[in-house]
Amino acid sequence: MSSTSVLATRSEHSRLTRWRRAWINRETAAAWIFLLPSLIGFIAFYAVPAVRAVSISFTDWDLLTDPQNIGLENYTRLFQDEDFWQSLRVTFAYVLFNIPIQTAIALVIAVLMDRFTKSIIVRGIMIVPWLMPNVVVGLLWLWLLDPSLGIVNVFIEWLGFSSVPFLTGTDFALPSIAGINIWRHMGYTALLIFAGLQAIPGSVYEAAAIDGASELRTFWSITIPLLRPVLVFVLVTSIIGSFQIFDTVAITTEGGPVNATEVLNWFIYEHAFVRFNMGYATTISVVLFLILIVVSVVQMRIMRADESDF
Repeated sequence: MSSTSVLATRSEHSRLTRWRRAWINRETAAAWIFLLPSLIGFIAFYAVPAVRAVSISFTDWDLLTDPQNIGLENYTRLFQDEDFWQSLRVTFAYVLFNIPIQTAIALVIAVLMDRFTKSIIVRGIMIVPWLMPNVVVGLLWLWLLDPSLGIVNVFIEWLGFSSVPFLTGTDFALPSIAGINIWRHMGYTALLIFAGLQAIPGSVYEAAAIDGASELRTFWSITIPLLRPVLVFVLVTSIIGSFQIFDTVAITTEGGPVNATEVLNWFIYEHAFVRFNMGYATTISVVLFLILIVVSVVQMRIMRADESDF
């Protein structure tokens, strides 16, 4: 055997030995024991249904009879469906109402908490709306914003103005839905940003103060860049959650008035459980999944999620 073959054999044996040491040891076994319950749950409740959903999207199925394979007909219909494009526009409008305002308010709250108080009580109060179920939040605001008896409109009329059709007017319904969800999530988002602020070394701010940097310049040149990893996480998860808005719409407006709040998830629900067109509803779900992947990748590329400013 030539020396080259011997070296190649030894290299392969060394590689196998390293692989065995990495994957066949106590630490790896312990890791798999802890990961296995979550892995089984992920496969059973996410991976398998996702694969099944893709297969259903190629069928015509009314939930009562056997599905019939129709190929790409659902996808062809989808891209020609004006109602789908309208619901997609409504969803994008909701995201644009929701995310910038929610993130800005959360950032301000987090900075104020970092500067003036780090009380656990304050942080507990901030997260209470997020801990409430979406259904409870929807019912609460449905009563508060009632055009006749809601306390918000009672207060507006007490000030001398006309009542506002928050959830019944086509111009107000979607911003009102966005406002409800901003109220629910801004405290949780603020706590995430607050945690990121705690990780920024104080020496960086001391150096900026010695150099004579103003508060505003310090915020834009130090705080925001060093918060980028947290902001990436906040924005990606918030936007994904906003695209999946359903509970609040279902409780308050049911897609109305005149489809003004018919977001994609409500559109999917209607086709699946009102019109019993599961194949077409699943097709919309698959397209929504692809949209979320594209939006998330674009966000992470634009915000340089794989880089650090530390």
